[in-house]
Amino acid sequence: MEAVKQELKEKIISVLNLEDVNPEDIKDTDPLFGAGLGLDSIDALELIVMLDKDYGIKLLDPKEGKAIFESIETMAKYISENRTK
Repeated sequence: MEAVKQELKEKIISVLNLEDVNPEDIKDTDPLFGAGLGLDSIDALELIVMLDKDYGIKLLDPKEGKAIFESIETMAKYISENRTK
């Protein structure tokens, strides 16, 4: 799962154009929204598209997305368990 976490950090930085952030700056358990990376609802939409395009995961329930996007750790676990690509 470590490889998935590293891949996720790189993809998030690329997809969201986080120019001043490096993968090593993102801790696995840091919150992605609010106090952590400070992502917002537009970023959440970008992450939903990324999950669909890169991992074949379609999120239909916004409440489910909130739990999945809590941290790199929670995203990597969900991807490892649900990916189709």
